[in-house]
Amino acid sequence: MADARDEGLPDAARLQQPVARLLRPLVRLFISCGTTFPALCDLLRELYVNVAVHDFALPDKEQTDSRISLLTGIHRKEVHRLRSAGAPVRMVPAAVSRTTQIVALWMADTRFTDETGAPAPLRRAGSEGSGPTFESLVEEVTRDVRPRAVLDEWLDRKIVTVDAVGRIVLAEAAIAPSKGDERQLYYFGRNLHDHIAAAVANISTSPAPFMERAVHYEGLSQDAARRLEALSRELAMNALLAANREAQAMQKNSEDGEWRWNFGVYVYREKTPPGERVDDDAEKQP
Repeated sequence: MADARDEGLPDAARLQQPVARLLRPLVRLFISCGTTFPALCDLLRELYVNVAVHDFALPDKEQTDSRISLLTGIHRKEVHRLRSAGAPVRMVPAAVSRTTQIVALWMADTRFTDETGAPAPLRRAGSEGSGPTFESLVEEVTRDVRPRAVLDEWLDRKIVTVDAVGRIVLAEAAIAPSKGDERQLYYFGRNLHDHIAAAVANISTSPAPFMERAVHYEGLSQDAARRLEALSRELAMNALLAANREAQAMQKNSEDGEWRWNFGVYVYREKTPPGERVDDDAEKQP
C-alpha cells in the first residue's frame, strides 16, 4: 500500500470536512448505543497501529515500533503494547453465511423460482404436490444442519412464513434483515467497509479502479423525494436480482478461487438541514 503522504493524495487538512461528514451518522449511532468517546479512542488507537503494521510494511525491512510511532503519532510504548493484537479477523458468522447462501440460491435458481423469476413458495418434504421442497433447497447448500433446524430458526427470525396451504414463503426480512438480526450488524460492517474501501481506492489511484456513483438532486418536494425513492428501490432490486442470478451461475460453473466480489446499492433521502440548502437551479443536477 502507498504511503499516506504520497504525491497525489489529499492532505490531512482537505480530508477534515468529508471525514467529519461521513463520521457524523456513526457518532450518532455510537452515542445512541452507549459507545463513549474514550472507548472509541481506544478502538481507533488499536486500529491505527494494526493498519500501520499490516498495510504499510516496507519490503525486506523490519517494521519497527519507532516507524509505527512515526506513521501513527502513537507513543512507542503504546505501539509495543498494541502490536500483539494481530490482524483483524474477517470472519463471517456461520448462521449468516448459511442463510445468505440458501437465500441467494432460492432467489436465483430456476428450480426454486416461479414463472416471474421470484422465489417460489416451497412445499415441505412429504406434503402433497410436486416440485422442489424446502428441504431440497437447504440440502443443496449444506448437509451439516438439518433442514428442520434451519426452518425453525428462520420462522423465529421471520425470514420465512407459512402460507395457508403449508408452503414455506420467503419473507422481506430475508433480503432486508430487521433490527436485532445478527446479519444486519454483519452487513453493516461489511458493506460500509467495501463502499468506503472503493471510494478510498478511487481517490488514491489513477485511473479510479472501482465504480462508485450516485444520482443526487436537492430542492425537491417531499412527495417527489418519496416517489424517486420508490423508483430507485425498484430499479436497484432488479439489478441486484440479475447480478445474483449471474453470480450463482458463475459459482457453479467455475473453479474455486481466492477473490470476493460485492455489488451494493443504497438509497437515501432526508430533509436538507438549514444552511445546506441549494437555491441555485444550476446546482440541481446529478
